[in-house]
Amino acid sequence: MKPAISPILYAVLLFLGMLLLLEAGRQLGILRGSSASEAERSGLNTVENAVLALFGLLMAFTFSGAAVRFNEKRILIADEANAIETAYLRLHLLPVNEETKLQALFREYVDSRLSTYRTLPNLEAARGSMAETTRLQKQIWTDAVPATQLSKSHPDAGKLLLPALNSMFDISTTRTMALQNHPPKIVYGLLFALGLLCSLLAGYRMANGKRRSWLHILTFIVITVSIVYVMLNVEYPRAGLIRLESADRFLVLVRQGMD
Repeated sequence: MKPAISPILYAVLLFLGMLLLLEAGRQLGILRGSSASEAERSGLNTVENAVLALFGLLMAFTFSGAAVRFNEKRILIADEANAIETAYLRLHLLPVNEETKLQALFREYVDSRLSTYRTLPNLEAARGSMAETTRLQKQIWTDAVPATQLSKSHPDAGKLLLPALNSMFDISTTRTMALQNHPPKIVYGLLFALGLLCSLLAGYRMANGKRRSWLHILTFIVITVSIVYVMLNVEYPRAGLIRLESADRFLVLVRQGMD
């Protein structure tokens, strides 16, 4: 699924916003510098530390959730590859003619699965491949059920093949759901707003210095923006720099084994 906003655009806007708010906070601090006592300034530490802590916690929890979902997506790819391979091997329980016919359908099925994930993160473009997957699932099931009841089939063909087909079909639904399993968009809006607020407070605190410390300014902004950018790429692994092609290789190998 595509993110609501491009990760790189989100990062650029956050970078510019934090830079502007740091400067705005510094100018505000300079304006109030002459009227604010040292006791008043030190009393602001509690509020500043609380806001920075909240920002850090939100980033940590969001990044942790993104990493968990990324791992789940990779595991689901391996699970689907295993489910397809198991069902394919159990076609040997059927008569040769039925086995050959279903093997051809299996090859089409895996091709449709690979096509689906090659068109992501554009979910709309992938719907055609998803529809083909659904059609093939129905066709495979329709052909497999009577085939398991033939006299030349293994006596336990139905008990072994049909549950394997169920597992193969179910994992495709699970993977489709995983594509849409993301935090609400308001979480990223809150992360953006807190980043700007922290920049404003940091700029206000930096007003004590006579000169801007670009080292501290850029370090704070670049590290924050980089973490958020990587987090968005992990959350949407098919939309940015981080990809799942290495995990998709498992399905490719299964397809090659069918030739």
